[in-house]
Amino acid sequence: MISPDRMSGRTPYPLDRPLPTEVVAGGAWLGYRRYPVFGWRWLRGRSLIFGAIIALIASIIGAGMAVATGSVRNGLMMALHFAAGFMLMCSSGPLLAALVRHAGWPLRRERFGIVLAMLLGIVASYFADAWSSNYLQQNIPKSDDVRMVLKPPQLSPALKAAMQALNLATLVLVYGALGGGLALRAYFRELGSWQEARHADAMAALQAEKQNSDLRLGVLQAQVEPHFLFNTLASVRALVRQEPAQAEATLDALVDYLRATIPRLRDEETALHSTLGQQLDLCASYLELMRLRTSGRLSYAIDVDAALRALPCPPMLLISLVENAIKHGIEPKRGPGKVAIMAARDEDMLTVRVIDDGIGLQPGIGGGLGLANVRAQLETRYGARAGFDLVSEPARGARAELRIPLDDSPPQDDRT
Repeated sequence: MISPDRMSGRTPYPLDRPLPTEVVAGGAWLGYRRYPVFGWRWLRGRSLIFGAIIALIASIIGAGMAVATGSVRNGLMMALHFAAGFMLMCSSGPLLAALVRHAGWPLRRERFGIVLAMLLGIVASYFADAWSSNYLQQNIPKSDDVRMVLKPPQLSPALKAAMQALNLATLVLVYGALGGGLALRAYFRELGSWQEARHADAMAALQAEKQNSDLRLGVLQAQVEPHFLFNTLASVRALVRQEPAQAEATLDALVDYLRATIPRLRDEETALHSTLGQQLDLCASYLELMRLRTSGRLSYAIDVDAALRALPCPPMLLISLVENAIKHGIEPKRGPGKVAIMAARDEDMLTVRVIDDGIGLQPGIGGGLGLANVRAQLETRYGARAGFDLVSEPARGARAELRIPLDDSPPQDDRT
């Protein structure tokens, strides 16, 4: 199906280059069928094949006439008239159609012109056939001993008209078939087949890009997760030496976290997709570990409407922001510190903030592995539609803010 706006354009592919394999109709073993119908290369290949067949038949007829008449000249002239007549019958319509297709007209006008060219080709075929047949009939040897014995039957005017109409229809079918009627059908199907093949290629490329994106996301997650896990185990190790009871509570909290996390990492699909609620729960487990490690010096709050928990949220982004807030904001600070997580929805965007009251942004903060992975995940998933900011808070501390699109459309190429 071709849309009206496409009909106002021109053929979107070159006429002198082979079509994609999936677009070529049956008979691709004939070389000319690999090119657009009524293109010059298509016409040349078709003419060579038809010409070779007609030349062979004409040679047989000419040889027979030369033997029957005893004149080589008569046989040669019969062969030439037969070959010329049939080549005109087979090539008049396609030649006119090729002229139309290479005129550069809009598709609607081109299609009308090609149909008209094929009709003119049928008319030309009639006159070519009449010219060739008349010459052959006049020069075929006749026997004086042959006399007509049976008289033709007398037909009514109505039956004569019906017979003439049938004869005319037969001639039109014959001239149309020999003159490129089947090619006309292939011409009308060609553009639709090309568009379907292009769409299939685009879908395959999009699927391959999605798989590559998922792979890159998996690599990014693999970089983030050991970073978080190793830091947590280092904290537990320090607690084992200083406060065994608190270390045991920390290990229990760590086990709870790992039980919630590791099954998701084993599932390839769920490892790449999650909800805001799942990520908030992981952050809460991590913050509880850090609270135990700091002997209660850390406090935290998660202020998120329950209705937002089902919204999609890329995995491992929030935990990276929370870890960054504790590592660079709370741990270097003397005295108590607090981390707050907030989220809000604004139409088709989800905004999540991680705010700490630590020492604030210092030189070099913001360029580490964790935040680099955050930016890379957002770029891979959403392109320029997502956003990430890390800014200082007015009093003290820092605010990390994620802006995530809630639709599932792929990232757009800003170069187009």
